[in-house]
Amino acid sequence: MERKRRKLKAELKWASFLVPALMFYLAFYLLPTLSSGYYSLTDWDGVKSRFIGLDNYREMLNDRMIVASFRNTLLYTVGITVLQNGIGLLAALLLVRKFRGVNAMRTMIFMPYIFSTLLIGYVWGFILEPNIGIVNNVLDALHLGELKQGWLSEPSLARWMIVLVTVWQCLGYSMVIFIAGLQGIPKDLYECGDLDGAIGWRRFWNITFPLIAPAFTINVILCLIGDLQLFNQIFALTGGGPGYSTESIATMIYHLGFGNGVRWGYGSALSVTLFVSILALTTVMVTFLRRREVEL
Repeated sequence: MERKRRKLKAELKWASFLVPALMFYLAFYLLPTLSSGYYSLTDWDGVKSRFIGLDNYREMLNDRMIVASFRNTLLYTVGITVLQNGIGLLAALLLVRKFRGVNAMRTMIFMPYIFSTLLIGYVWGFILEPNIGIVNNVLDALHLGELKQGWLSEPSLARWMIVLVTVWQCLGYSMVIFIAGLQGIPKDLYECGDLDGAIGWRRFWNITFPLIAPAFTINVILCLIGDLQLFNQIFALTGGGPGYSTESIATMIYHLGFGNGVRWGYGSALSVTLFVSILALTTVMVTFLRRREVEL
């Protein structure tokens, strides 16, 4: 009995180290998340709140800026997920082989991911600036002035610049996960495939791609979750402009809470909608991709 008491005391001692982290999580994450569900049903300005039921959610359906932010978020999510995983997989296939300088090349591709997203955004904002930016000045120097664009002032171009900058920064992360998956494939399978005539595209489609299915699932889900919450790149590159043409759901939540005319209740309703959307989409995608792993 005494031995059990000492063991329990020791376990409680070690568990006590978790208390500060749990309190921090409770105070700054869990409680605000739960309270946003209530405040989404109110007209709240940060000081006083008035219960209005589902009016905020009804208003969102007819708010053109909110609808546009959802459309932009969908574009960012699909564009970044497809390009980041496609280019990341291609880079992994090229750099999984052993040759001189492969580690340096991997490092160069992965390095942008470790830097601050805001810093990357501000640097690219300077590069793409139409008057003093490097891109347009290089085009001038090459006598290709007709190709100069307002890269961040033209709405359609600005959206794709956000996509490309995000892909450039994050593809190294996807590449590393794919390389880990590729290195786990037994070489014996490739040797058997060679004997059966599985070379080139057939080798990739019938051996490589099925066996990196777990890495593919992880990359797609992480991309979806991150891209649906895209904020820093937009904030640094365009601020949501010109006008509201490049706003995402996350930047719209920020502007509703800290922009002109504080509407924290409305912003809470939008954040709850974003949370439900992420939860639903990731649940569907995880179920589909896991089933695909089993079938493969």
